[in-house]
Amino acid sequence: DWLAENNIKARVRYYGCPAEEGGAAKAYMARDGLFDDVAAAISWHPSTFNAVQHGHSLANSRIDFTFHGKAAHAAAAPHLGRSALDACELMNIGVNYMREHMPDSARVHYAYLDVGGAAPNVVQAKATVRQLVRAGDLETLRDLVARVRKIADGAALMTGTTVEAKVYSGVSNLVGNRPLEEMMQREFDKLGPVPFDSEDDKFANEIRKSLTSADIAASFQRIGRETPPDLAMCDFVAPLDRSNSGGEGSTDVGDVSWVVPTVQARVATCAVGTPFHTWQTVAQGKMPAAHKGMVHAAKVMASTATALMQAPDVLAAARTVHDERQARTPYQCPIPQDVKPPILPRPE
Repeated sequence: DWLAENNIKARVRYYGCPAEEGGAAKAYMARDGLFDDVAAAISWHPSTFNAVQHGHSLANSRIDFTFHGKAAHAAAAPHLGRSALDACELMNIGVNYMREHMPDSARVHYAYLDVGGAAPNVVQAKATVRQLVRAGDLETLRDLVARVRKIADGAALMTGTTVEAKVYSGVSNLVGNRPLEEMMQREFDKLGPVPFDSEDDKFANEIRKSLTSADIAASFQRIGRETPPDLAMCDFVAPLDRSNSGGEGSTDVGDVSWVVPTVQARVATCAVGTPFHTWQTVAQGKMPAAHKGMVHAAKVMASTATALMQAPDVLAAARTVHDERQARTPYQCPIPQDVKPPILPRPE
């Protein structure tokens, strides 16, 4: 209706984006060209604060390493066995020594997907470990992934096993776009912070009782501010020109930002100090405060979109920034072309 009333010719496309955390849906979508005809992409992410994101995120790659050995009785004939579980453990040891020789912002995490069974009196013939490699940019990520793959080969050599590697998912680092960020900041400032009330503060204070002082102090590090010790829910919009510090995660919005000018808002949905990927986050996910934050994020995104539709000069400037970056460093998706999105079985 707004487009017709204002005689503006444009199309608003809403993308359903499942599996942002581990499945990296938008990375597959970007790789396969689903954003190629988009003038600007607008997104948001839940947070403990309100801000336009202009800091980067980490690129990452999740790779499953499956080792194949030979089963044997661990007491009667251990010399006949070749332990796939030993290979996984040796791989983790090798990666641990590699950590000393990585860039400060890089990370490697792991999780066992298959330990070969629950019987300790059997030499495990098969085991799988997932390695999650993160880095500040795609070039560094590719270098680290190559080193991790060599470590896997070394672990297989040491244990007399074989190894196969399968890319599960991956995402690129988020790259900013100043013209879009400035536009979103203006619209966010007009709307102000999320309108929380006393009941939201009351529940948030109960959540905060389960948090450490370090959790609370770290809440606003990413926007360069000290956290007021008595602030339950964020009541401000951070300025665009600010310092950034603290840890960074990864997002599949990063891949979108490599193929189209992109801007993302961080909008408060939970208590100040809430560490993400924790039960505290889950406990607040369906509370009124989270719903208010989601609705406010929609307003920020819609307001930014309508402003951009009336500012072709800003869209042109955003495209210039994007194209100049692409000319320097062309996009290369961290997910190989032949890898399909992981489809997990539906829980019983």
